Amino acid sequence: MGSDLSLSRRVLDAIARQRMVGAGDRVGVAVSGGADSVALLHLLEDLRPTLGMNLAVLHFNHQLRGAESDADERFVASLASQLNLELFTSREDVASVARANGWNLEDAGRRLRYAFFSSVADAGHVVRVAVAHTADDQAETVLARLLRGTGPAGLASIYPVKGCIVRPLLGIRRHELRADLARRGQSWREDSSNQDATRLRAKLRHHILPTFERDLQPAVVSHLGRLAHLAREDEAFWQAMVAERLRALARWEESGIGRKTGRPSDVDARGSVKLPAARRGIRCADLLAPLPWMDAGCSEEIRLALTRRLVRGIIEELQGHCQEITAQHVEQVLQLAIRSSSGQRTSLPGIVVERSFDWIWFAKAPAAEAGRSRESEPETGRDVARGKKSRNAGAFSHVITLGAAGDCAVVAITEIGRCFRLKVIDWPAAGGENITVLDRDLLRPPLVLRSWRPGDSFRPQGRRSVHKLKYFLLRHRVEARDRSGWPVLTSAGALVWTRGMPVAAEVAPGSATRTGVVIVEEEI
Repeated sequence: MGSDLSLSRRVLDAIARQRMVGAGDRVGVAVSGGADSVALLHLLEDLRPTLGMNLAVLHFNHQLRGAESDADERFVASLASQLNLELFTSREDVASVARANGWNLEDAGRRLRYAFFSSVADAGHVVRVAVAHTADDQAETVLARLLRGTGPAGLASIYPVKGCIVRPLLGIRRHELRADLARRGQSWREDSSNQDATRLRAKLRHHILPTFERDLQPAVVSHLGRLAHLAREDEAFWQAMVAERLRALARWEESGIGRKTGRPSDVDARGSVKLPAARRGIRCADLLAPLPWMDAGCSEEIRLALTRRLVRGIIEELQGHCQEITAQHVEQVLQLAIRSSSGQRTSLPGIVVERSFDWIWFAKAPAAEAGRSRESEPETGRDVARGKKSRNAGAFSHVITLGAAGDCAVVAITEIGRCFRLKVIDWPAAGGENITVLDRDLLRPPLVLRSWRPGDSFRPQGRRSVHKLKYFLLRHRVEARDRSGWPVLTSAGALVWTRGMPVAAEVAPGSATRTGVVIVEEEI
């Protein structure tokens, strides 16, 4: 017996309205064995000739219910065989993966299940994956997110189309699908875990929503679905706005050499710094007032509405989602932009955010920090100097031995990806008036090429007094993240050279200089 014609028509209309499927597409139908997914498979099989699509069946075994899970898999395999459809299956010990990663079972199952769907699509076996979420699932999700304290974006809940995933049944009630299966004489599998009253989803499904529907508002499911639809419309607007503002205001810095920001390290290739990873930056002023008309007279609610979304937008660009980013995390970033000084940073789940002068920089956290969130005050420059974080990864120290004129000492510093050549030359050198040179005869052993350390100080040529190197680095706007591997040369313990600045006055060449030392920096 076929399906209810009105039900098929509504599903067809939803597919056409959302452009879920194109003629010739091969659609993988995610079938767990439950009533909703079995009904979806039959409805799409009925519509296959009309839509001009091909079907396959996808089944993921979560291995959570032992023999019951295996029986579900056999049921789905038999159903696919009856319909003469190709079957793609995968199984994973979801409980073990959840324990290993600190996820709850529901979250772990969702991650692994959708990873399987994506893998089938990425391999080219299907173009779309149809999932059997219903209007009831949408209503349950809206309520669950409200109870957990979601923001406006979370109210959008389940999207009809997201990536390769399509959901043709979001406008259909669960009881309609069961009635359709009964007309067909088609059985299905019941997941016993859906009856677990300790789970929020089960409480909403079996107790709270039925009570609302019976005693308060018969149309509660459609109303909650409508709320999700309106939230998605608003979110689409905000996503477009955020994308446009980030294109206009933010910038990327990729791994590699040669950032053109006007700092001494960027003057030429020899002075460039190798960046450890791609990062996204935005000026504090632009983050806090991202539209030209957002001046001091603009209401805080209007200004922060876009500002907070910009923060989330940058994080999503870096790691693909904002699933663990809370309002408190966003507030930590805002405090960096409003009150912190250069060098302060804060850690969010998977992301490190740092204030550098008048910029805020976002980068993916190193593996050791990933997933660790700090709810305390941002880290200060003093914390960095004390080694609270692994900011000394670029530290190095090498003793240099200089030869006679014409000789060249070469040191490769893998910690910062740079190679230094210290060439001994006759002085004065023909045509060399504009090169940076040290007087060879004024240098004293040990001669050490090392990374900058807090407390380093010197008097550059042309200066009257000694200053800490940090003073010069700050004046030249060298970021805290670059200072740990900043190269210096010491002579008998005294700093005589550093990247991008004049040599120390006491070793600068003069009228008596006969032999000089030129330092050239190159990328490894």
